Amino acid sequence: MAPVWQANVFTIFPEAFPGSLGVSLCGKALLQGIWKLNLIDLKKFPAKSDRIDFPPYGGGAGMVLATQVFADAFTQLDDMERNMRRFYFSPRGRQLTHKDLLELSRFDGISMLCGRYEGVDQRILDLYEMEEISLGDFVLLGGEVAAMAIIEGCVRLLPNIVGDETSLLEDSFHDNLLEHDHYTKPEQYQGWSVPEVLLSGNHKEIAQFRLNQSKQLTMRRRPDLWGKYVSEKMLRTNDHEKKGKT
Repeated sequence: MAPVWQANVFTIFPEAFPGSLGVSLCGKALLQGIWKLNLIDLKKFPAKSDRIDFPPYGGGAGMVLATQVFADAFTQLDDMERNMRRFYFSPRGRQLTHKDLLELSRFDGISMLCGRYEGVDQRILDLYEMEEISLGDFVLLGGEVAAMAIIEGCVRLLPNIVGDETSLLEDSFHDNLLEHDHYTKPEQYQGWSVPEVLLSGNHKEIAQFRLNQSKQLTMRRRPDLWGKYVSEKMLRTNDHEKKGKT
């Protein structure tokens, strides 16, 4: 039996969880045991002075999580859990992508350290080989919300979570394209109409319409993604031509 996908979260606010992870498909899957949430409360591992954070050396505002606090908390993981990839949420980290989540969802799980205040001692990141990651060019008060976002992004990609798994193939970023528009009843609303092709019943034309729309949206809104889409398509075409000549 394959191991259950697990998220280990180191935080000083375990009461923030499961939060949005406890509702909808994600919450249902949690109750069914399809995935597991393991919360490690850093407040339970204070240093000798009964504190978990201290002012930074060299001065400056805020408090910094002490290395020994995380070291003691890390011992709560078993051998398999200690070998999972480890992440720390930071504005200076690499921004995660959809492809990253696809990769992470195929592992046994991940471990995440949620910082607060001024952050954590750099030696935690160095000694435990933490990968610094970010959701975007903005700053939050802590990593808990970011952890929930990453977990939800991974869980929805696990088998048997989404009812129609083919819908995952139409997600924005799946093929470096943004997702097309969606419409439902009524056909007319305040002078705005549903595109006729979507009412035609011609699935081939609908698929082509949606693909064209995805391309146009991506070109206008995310030229960086459009560049990746074009490059990868050219590579696939060249590989196909090379195979055809052999």
